[in-house]
Amino acid sequence: MNDDVRNIVLGVIAAAISAGLGWIARTYLWKRKLRRKQEFLGLPKNSESLLVVNRDPAASEPAVHRFDVFALLELAALIKDCGANVQMVTQDNVQQGFGERTEFCVGGPGSNRRMLAHMAAMLPGIRVNIDPEPGPDRGAFQIGSERYRVEAGVTEYVLLARLTAGERREARPVFLFCGQRAITNQAATRYLARNHERLARKHGAKSFVLLLKVVNSQAYGPDVVELVADVTRAAQAPLPSTEAAAPPRNSHRAP
Repeated sequence: MNDDVRNIVLGVIAAAISAGLGWIARTYLWKRKLRRKQEFLGLPKNSESLLVVNRDPAASEPAVHRFDVFALLELAALIKDCGANVQMVTQDNVQQGFGERTEFCVGGPGSNRRMLAHMAAMLPGIRVNIDPEPGPDRGAFQIGSERYRVEAGVTEYVLLARLTAGERREARPVFLFCGQRAITNQAATRYLARNHERLARKHGAKSFVLLLKVVNSQAYGPDVVELVADVTRAAQAPLPSTEAAAPPRNSHRAP
């Protein structure tokens, strides 16, 4: 074997080793990223999860609003990426506790009984006005002493929460997407899909409750979302008396 052939062979071997090491490194990083995603979402491979579907309160027959359907599709894609299985149930057909399976619950307490139960049990510091009669406070959130009104299509709010029951490490989380309108539910699921890595780095496996603002949905749909505040502490504390509540706000920005 002359020097030219030997150099070619050595070059091919070096290239093969480099490609192999690169593939191993990329595979390791991809698997580590996937494990972090699975841990944050509570979705190990082949685990079971639950999608709780709300109803469209404006429909005379049982139905799901199209924006809530889009929200469910966003969540189904996340679950599939983790290699988990999903069962979809309606809000009036869930009769089980939480912590055994990861749960994704979509819709406000006025259209989702399951959401109403979760908020009463785990978020006593939040009240949602579900009065069907028209009025300025219809759909408004009260969080602690703050109140957030909805301006349809202009300024709308949605809660994104990750909650766990007790201190058991193996307990699966419950994710809540509680919006003032259906389009805000989709905005919250999209926010989770886009920002789960950042949320995992910040919160780990701990519970959190975020207040998000959907800006000008009549023009931008569910895409323009601002983080107003982390309201975990206020949401988990008892609601103050009505007299102590602050006047309602149509917009709110974190300092």
